[in-house]
Amino acid sequence: MPNWKKILLALLAVGAVTGCAWFFWCLLQKPDTCTEGIERIEGECVGVDGDGYDFGTPEIRDVAGAIAQENRRIAGQPHVTVAMMLPLQSDRAALRRQMRSDLQGAYLGQRQANDGEGELPKIRLVLANPGRNYEHQAKVVDTLLRMADSPEDRLRAVTGFNLSLEATEEAIERLTDHRVPVLASRISGDRIANEDRADGTAKLRFPGLARIIPTNRDAAQALANFNGERGRENRKTVLVYDKRPDRYSESLAEAFSGIKEKGPPGPAAMSFESPAIDDPGSTGNQFTQTANNICDSEADTVYFAGRTLHLRIFALKLAQVGCKDRHYTIVSGSDAASLRQDMTEKNWEQLRGEGGGAKVTVQYAAPAHPYAWSTELATWHKKWAAAHGRKPTTAELPQYLTEPMAALDTLNKRIETTRGEGVRLGSAPNLEDSRTMLVYDGLLTIGKALHQAQKDGAEAVPAREEVGRQWSLLQSRHRVQGTSGLICLTSGGNAYDKPAAVVELDPGREGHGSLKFVGLGWPTGREQPKNCVIPSRTL
Repeated sequence: MPNWKKILLALLAVGAVTGCAWFFWCLLQKPDTCTEGIERIEGECVGVDGDGYDFGTPEIRDVAGAIAQENRRIAGQPHVTVAMMLPLQSDRAALRRQMRSDLQGAYLGQRQANDGEGELPKIRLVLANPGRNYEHQAKVVDTLLRMADSPEDRLRAVTGFNLSLEATEEAIERLTDHRVPVLASRISGDRIANEDRADGTAKLRFPGLARIIPTNRDAAQALANFNGERGRENRKTVLVYDKRPDRYSESLAEAFSGIKEKGPPGPAAMSFESPAIDDPGSTGNQFTQTANNICDSEADTVYFAGRTLHLRIFALKLAQVGCKDRHYTIVSGSDAASLRQDMTEKNWEQLRGEGGGAKVTVQYAAPAHPYAWSTELATWHKKWAAAHGRKPTTAELPQYLTEPMAALDTLNKRIETTRGEGVRLGSAPNLEDSRTMLVYDGLLTIGKALHQAQKDGAEAVPAREEVGRQWSLLQSRHRVQGTSGLICLTSGGNAYDKPAAVVELDPGREGHGSLKFVGLGWPTGREQPKNCVIPSRTL
């Protein structure tokens, strides 16, 4: 007769072992999380949050909390969700400060869009971290697509996108394929754009994509037009470009190569290869050789197609060469807007000559600058007074300057209101690097599209396809008065003749240098037409 007691105990033991094994297997399969809803992948906190999580970046803790506070304020009103998608973690302090500037612009734009009297729907803002260089964008896009289909979340637009990378392009392509509207406020690469045709129609590779920053091609043309007006036709130029695959650098190199020079030909283009956006690698050694080669030529202007980190290293190497007391001007794209943040006092000294003058001046096409409108308007008034001998009437004032100046005044008042309310943003917003201004303009543009989409008795929460259809209607009387300039969008969702603020890195005589606004450049060679009415491409 079998010993049932022993058999039962054996079965219980086997069951216990199996249960423990199953328990530990489940633990291993369960995703590691940074906080609820945010997964830890390869040391990064990846996911979407609108409740104030800082993704392990102390610099954005306050502004993330301010966004969550605004989300709670409008929770009981008709609202939709807008996602701010960009990398939110970095080992570099300068990049973390840039993230804070971006999110400050997002919060201020959210508040401005939400505070319009009777304007519905309100904007609930969430932060979407796709990881460094957008490496985990697919997982975040999965979440955003679920939010777009969700009757609770009602995701109606995704913005942010601060790097022109292949992964960024993949994310935008997938979102727009699912008819989720995308407003790109910071990417300037030409590949991530719809194509405007000569007859005014567009080839929509990304249906529902809008951009409020000039493409690299437009920015390069604006720089060329600006410098041509300043009588610099006789300069000799050379292109220095990064061979590493990068949508931004590639399109910038192509744009610079397409500029028709009026002066004598310079030396052939020179390349370098960086390991990554935020890794110097051996670029210092490469730039020493490049600088010597430029010294042996007669070039005095360098078109630089590369990222900010490598631009700084190149500028310092070129200054060290000190060839024949020659002064060099380095011309670059919008990514250079963050250059000043990485400069040390020693770096500034290296850019100065023995007499205190600049050995190297870095000039770039910034997408915005806080002194652009007041400076340009003062110059316009002087020319008007000289030509007419009287003050202009209100109707005679240049709309392309006065409206952006009024928008900037509104942003500054919003900053003061926020400070008066005791809302903490981590630091006082610094508008000089253009990030806060551009992202703020992006949220205003989304807000206007949302409000336009739900007019004429429509539901307070419009369908996402309807929001995407609004982009090309935001022109003429429906233009957006942005702090970065008038935003009037083409059939392809591109900003028409958006000005570039030409800025120079001025080392000064001592201490830390500054960003000096020197003028506006226009892609078409002239300012935007009255009321921002986009002309036919056949004209």
